[in-house]
Amino acid sequence: MSWIVLVVSGMLEAVWASALAASRGFTRPVASAVFVISLTASMLGLARAMTGIPTGTAYAVWVGIGATLTVAWSMAKGDELASFARLALLALLVGCVVGLKVVA
Repeated sequence: MSWIVLVVSGMLEAVWASALAASRGFTRPVASAVFVISLTASMLGLARAMTGIPTGTAYAVWVGIGATLTVAWSMAKGDELASFARLALLALLVGCVVGLKVVA
C-alpha cells in the first residue's frame, strides 16, 4: 500500500509544480488553489509512504516521478523542447526509479 500512496504522491508533485507555474506568482486564484491542495496532498502522501518505505528511497522515487511527469507535461504543452537527449535522460531517470523499487 505504501508504494501506491508514494506513486500517487509523486503524480501530485507534478500537479503542484505545474500549478505553481500556472499561478504566475500566485496571481491566478484557481491555479493557486490547485497548487495548495495538491501540494498538501502530495506531502501527506509522502509522509504516509515513508512509514513503510525507507526515507531515501521514498524521497528519490517521489522526486523522480514528479520531475519526470512535470517535464513530460511541459513537453506535451510545448513549453519545453522534446529532444532525443532529454527523452533519453528521462528514460534513464525512470529506470533509476524502477531500480530503487526493485532493490528496496
